Amino acid sequence: MLRLPDHWVWDSWYARDDDGRHHVFFLRASRALLDPDRRHRRASVGHAVSDDLRIWQLSADALVAADGPAWDDVATWTGSVLRGPDGRWYMFYTGVSRAENGLVQRIGLALSDDLYTWHRYGTKPLVEADPVWYERLDIAAPSAEAWAEEAWRDPWVFPDPAGEGWHMLVTARVGHGPVGRRGVIGHARSDDLVNWEVGPPVTEPAGFGHLEVPQTAVVDGQPLLLFCTNASDDPDTGAEHQVWAVPGLSPTGSWDMTAAKRVICPGLYAPRLVQARDDTWHLMGFVNEREGVFVGELADPLPVRYTPHEGLQPVL
Repeated sequence: MLRLPDHWVWDSWYARDDDGRHHVFFLRASRALLDPDRRHRRASVGHAVSDDLRIWQLSADALVAADGPAWDDVATWTGSVLRGPDGRWYMFYTGVSRAENGLVQRIGLALSDDLYTWHRYGTKPLVEADPVWYERLDIAAPSAEAWAEEAWRDPWVFPDPAGEGWHMLVTARVGHGPVGRRGVIGHARSDDLVNWEVGPPVTEPAGFGHLEVPQTAVVDGQPLLLFCTNASDDPDTGAEHQVWAVPGLSPTGSWDMTAAKRVICPGLYAPRLVQARDDTWHLMGFVNEREGVFVGELADPLPVRYTPHEGLQPVL
């Protein structure tokens, strides 16, 4: 779908404008780095536009790392976009700083009138992990057994179904239990998209080191929580690069992790559920590997449907 000859492309998120055109925002980093493992600290947010989710016209980047010193002066990472009640577009994104060697993740906000030109909201992050609920990294005295970073990333923001503000889901970790099994979906709420109150996670630890790129959507009448993981110490759930979907009672949960089912999409990672103009649902993510080599390109849309027996699966 979208391969850049000079840049790797990975995590992506989507919005649709008033004309029905699809906008994709994605992480990108130069292939001149040679080693794709180096891409994370050089990531910026790219942008492209499409009428059909298949043919994309590249636009100027949406967001790059801030001039230092700043909380996001190393890289800008995965987020989500939605339209606010004031008509502007809100992009919530992850940032990391040089001050902490990129090890502490926080969430900030950028605003746009047209989805093309973005301006940061203020100079501080909006939302940080609260130690009451979540694991924090001790920068001054890190433990040899601790997770390598403070997880608080991949914000997915959506309106409350009852009209009572907005919810934010976050890749996070609790501060108790076996180190490799602390991954949860963190949660915050807001009345105005700017002021956020962090609360307890919406999932319980279920054997994953982290639950990345969370999203909620209602597919074929079923509210779902989608996430992916490549870190777990559980041999039954922790094979690398897997995608999972959990059914719930509403887009706000609750989410019973014992009901999670794998989504069959080999080679695809960090996919999003995207609804096309004809209202059909598709998974859209990046190709992670082929024959053990990192690829870094967005794949064509993969049609999916939900059934109670099979869960969320491709339409064959």
